[in-house]
Amino acid sequence: MGANAQTSVPLFVANTVLTAAQQNISAATGVPVFATTVTRDAAFGGSNKTLAEGQLCYLESTDVVQYYTGAAWATVGPGGAKFGQIVSTFLDTTFSTASTSYTDITGLSVSITPTVNTSKVLVLAQINYGYSGDIIDYLRLVRGSTSIDIGAVSGSYILGTIGGGNGGGANAVTALIPGVVSYLDSPATTSATTYKMQMFVNSGTGYINRTGRDNSSFDMRAASTITVIEVLA
Repeated sequence: MGANAQTSVPLFVANTVLTAAQQNISAATGVPVFATTVTRDAAFGGSNKTLAEGQLCYLESTDVVQYYTGAAWATVGPGGAKFGQIVSTFLDTTFSTASTSYTDITGLSVSITPTVNTSKVLVLAQINYGYSGDIIDYLRLVRGSTSIDIGAVSGSYILGTIGGGNGGGANAVTALIPGVVSYLDSPATTSATTYKMQMFVNSGTGYINRTGRDNSSFDMRAASTITVIEVLA
């Protein structure tokens, strides 16, 4: 916490004598300075100053100036996008499923807590998947329990983010397919948010990080990742 950071916003009443320290903080910053959104929110209300439309503050954690709209905090600047937190999960073990409905890919999820509710989250993922037999793998990106980065509803088409399969033949169990995800999400929250990949197959078995044949003499084992980056607008 910096030298100018506050943990409260005092409410002055008539005949109150202002201390030198209070005057110095006001002169040094012009607006209240807080370490994080948590200390900001704790400083307003109760016996402290009541939060009202037009209130300004500065956050040390993200180096931004914010104003209160009367309903929520909004960011004034600095202008342009700025990266905040970066969180990543690396999966180098294998996963398999015979589920015919979307199921979580164990180990391929990541959680982030946005600093402000106006933050966007850039989701980047690389997933290596395989199959056995004449099947199709379907994969989708999910925020919490909500599917994102999927196609528009159209009749009975299956909605997903990436996918592929094989029509049979000699290579039906040997393919390892790389899938790439790049999606800019707007979660509109400051709560912990989980992003994950889900998968299902139309029949047979689908795999992550291995082929269906999985012969150590011929086939490759791979790794998959999912990374989220907070973008402060």
